[in-house]
Amino acid sequence: MALEIPSPRKVGMVSLGCPKALVDSERILTRLRADGYAMSPDYAGADVVLVNTCGFLDSAKEESLNAIGEAIAENGRVIVTGCMGNEAELIRARFPKVLAVTGAHQYEAVVEAVHEAAPASLGPYIDLIPQADPGEVKLTPRHYSYLKISEGCNHACAFCIIPQLRGKLASRRIDAVLREAEKLVAAGTRELLVISQDTSAYGVDVRHEERQWKDRAVRTHMTDLARELGQLRSPDGQTPWVRLHYVYPYPHVDAVIPLMAEGLLTPYLDIPFQHAAPSVLKAMKRPANEAKVLERLRAWRAICPDIAIRSSFVVGFPGETEADFQYLLDWLDEAQLDRVGGFRFEPVAGASANDLPGAVPDAVKEERYARLMEKTEAISAARLAAKVGRTLPVIIDEVGEPDEDGDIGATGRSQADAPEIDGAVYLRQVPATLQVGDIVPVTVEDADAHDLYGFVAGS
Repeated sequence: MALEIPSPRKVGMVSLGCPKALVDSERILTRLRADGYAMSPDYAGADVVLVNTCGFLDSAKEESLNAIGEAIAENGRVIVTGCMGNEAELIRARFPKVLAVTGAHQYEAVVEAVHEAAPASLGPYIDLIPQADPGEVKLTPRHYSYLKISEGCNHACAFCIIPQLRGKLASRRIDAVLREAEKLVAAGTRELLVISQDTSAYGVDVRHEERQWKDRAVRTHMTDLARELGQLRSPDGQTPWVRLHYVYPYPHVDAVIPLMAEGLLTPYLDIPFQHAAPSVLKAMKRPANEAKVLERLRAWRAICPDIAIRSSFVVGFPGETEADFQYLLDWLDEAQLDRVGGFRFEPVAGASANDLPGAVPDAVKEERYARLMEKTEAISAARLAAKVGRTLPVIIDEVGEPDEDGDIGATGRSQADAPEIDGAVYLRQVPATLQVGDIVPVTVEDADAHDLYGFVAGS
């Protein structure tokens, strides 16, 4: 009688929140797959469901709680992890059937909870057979990958509880980061998105220790990391895009701009300014050197004219006056940022901002948010209109099916566009040979407030 080999246990995953949480989800699933688990694309096929939560804002917490409730209703066997894991009592009070609750980036605890809930052992006949390396699980498309360089944050911003959720800054070894990046590029990644809570502070906690990489010593420092990432090449000899996120404008950031001008780094910086009015920045417990920032933006653009600056701003912070808000609008006129996200201030349990006087009424927040969006859309529209007629490199995210005339459309992004958060480039009549992940020259023929439209040059 032939031995019947049982099917592996299956794990489902719901991943919420920021790209850093997405990287956590990838690492958890990679570990589980190495332990013999398979992945389930739906609730019905899963032996256990993981919900990786976000706890940054109350609205994000509610979304996480809704996701937990849906997973329990659809499957019943749920393990909760992520930033809301520090509120285990709240989660268990609302969902007593949850199997386990663990905190952010507690990979071992999550894996242990899965082993306990759905043991992976397939029996002695199978476990004794060496398993092939399953590779890492990716939750992003093959052509771009998030590269997390550190956990936690040393800042004490009044509106934020990230240090409470994820702890103080803990930098990864630079040789480990570079090894991961090299492996990703060799496997087909054409765009690396460097993420952390504070990319500029990388290595501060380990005093910028040196590690051996290849035939040289490299410091655990943002500038050394950027320089080394700029040396990576794909198997066909191409330079991958390297995009820096969550960059605080410390003085040493100036050193990466020439790397962008040389084509070694993607000319893009994601800088969380949050506001411009000195009084608001002081209340937020953030640096208030907005005038010097404007000078540096001008200097960066002189070195690398194509650099794109993305940022986000909070309106309605406690104590924000109409004069403060107008200061922000005037500052944006000067800064001419390429991409801007806006947020209405939202109290977060545990944040010191909740105790500040001068709460801004919701109606005023909404009115200021609308004015912020109107201002930044106008700036974006003008900056994009200036690109009409130019030919820009574009990475392809999606290729459509031929229409009734045989024409094929595609969607991509310029170097000024990070995935999921910025704009897109829409292409018409692309070659049939075009594939997702290709980086091609695109001639821009039209633009709106957020997106570009064009065709592959020479096609």
